[in-house]
Amino acid sequence: MNEYKNITGIDKDILEKAREHTANLAIPLRALGKLHLYGERLCAIFSSLEPNVGQKRIFVMAGDHGVAEEGVSAFPQAVTGEMLKNFIRGGASINVLAGQLPAEVTVVDMGIVPEFQEAGNLLVRKIRKGTSNMAAGPAMSREEAEQSIRTGFEVCSHFIQKGAQLIGTGDMGIANTTASSAIASAILGKSPKEMAGRGTGIDDQVYHKKCEVIQRALEINKPDPEDGLDVLAKVGGFEIGGIAGLILAAAAHKRPIVIDGLISTAGALIAHQLNPLVREYIFAGHASVEQGHRHMLSHMDLEPILDLSLRLGEGTGAALAMHILEASSKIFNEVLTFEEAGVTEGS
Repeated sequence: MNEYKNITGIDKDILEKAREHTANLAIPLRALGKLHLYGERLCAIFSSLEPNVGQKRIFVMAGDHGVAEEGVSAFPQAVTGEMLKNFIRGGASINVLAGQLPAEVTVVDMGIVPEFQEAGNLLVRKIRKGTSNMAAGPAMSREEAEQSIRTGFEVCSHFIQKGAQLIGTGDMGIANTTASSAIASAILGKSPKEMAGRGTGIDDQVYHKKCEVIQRALEINKPDPEDGLDVLAKVGGFEIGGIAGLILAAAAHKRPIVIDGLISTAGALIAHQLNPLVREYIFAGHASVEQGHRHMLSHMDLEPILDLSLRLGEGTGAALAMHILEASSKIFNEVLTFEEAGVTEGS
């Protein structure tokens, strides 16, 4: 895979010029706090002192997980397909929040069990009908892991070329918090009990089983924490690989990308292992109530924009954070400088 090898960092010269511009705005110095930081980083990502995030697109990457057969979720695997229908119909939470922005929603079947015909906002890029049970062996082959990342990269690149300026990541897949927590445990070197949360709202008994299943998967598969592809193949999911591909594409095309919660951040961890420079293009949309999420963000030195006790997924936290990034770009572009406003700084 060469998709991620040519990624370069953000434009540091533009970043410095953006800070100089902020210092001259007709307000007390940096009085809008983090909005200035976000606006300046958008400038550096776009290599422009006129950042534009008007065209927004959120990708909901969907995949089923073989580990669901271990009983680690409060819902049956069939819910993945039923929720996909709701995304296509426009009746899910992400559809509502994206409509408020507005942002376009693209749903990508990366490997769910049911068969859907490609139509409307649904792209079918199925690798196969769900991963294998990671508690009994690798979730997928290394080739399938590469394919999932490449698929996400190609899908995102296509829409960037069609004009998408701000990308958001979302997910759907029963048992995907189990896979995401396993990825985090492998890469961060922390125990499943430190990384795993309650996912869909499981009780104590199921939670303990979930931790045991993750531990078993790690012991059986022995993923190499230095090899993102190996971790993805051993304990990941097709939609998680797809999200990693979205992030790599955004960085390669120099576009900002807002990640959602635990599952999206697992994809970010994989992308970060493949090329740490992707971090400069990522905005962490929010801090999930899943206990491992903050550890994952901290590992990549990412600070969440929002903290609203969300745990839904779908890209909902990313959609909400996009409002803040829109505001930060408008502050940078539209607030007058002292000179433009005819204000004397010392007055």
